[in-house]
Amino acid sequence: MDKPSPPAPPARPARTPSPELQARLDVHWRKTRRLTAILLLVWLLTGFLTVFYARELLHLNLFGWPLPFYMAAQGASLVYLAIIALYAWRMRRLDRAFHAEEQA
Repeated sequence: MDKPSPPAPPARPARTPSPELQARLDVHWRKTRRLTAILLLVWLLTGFLTVFYARELLHLNLFGWPLPFYMAAQGASLVYLAIIALYAWRMRRLDRAFHAEEQA
């Protein structure tokens, strides 16, 4: 026998934010999208272009190793960790600033 499913919770009425709140939300999301786009570009440059132009970059050395070899072995992973740390740090600052304005 099948158990009847519980009733769905009542739908909340849609709230439209005030114009001031909407303006702050727009600024917050514009900054968030910009940060994300910049960090994705860094990720693309690190992961794709270093490998794509490996032959042209062989003359560049980093810690005694050719740059493409270093990026493939360790550099890309370190850059990815830095991207994640920078994103978390910057988003925490953006969110705190947004919520501080909301409380005021």
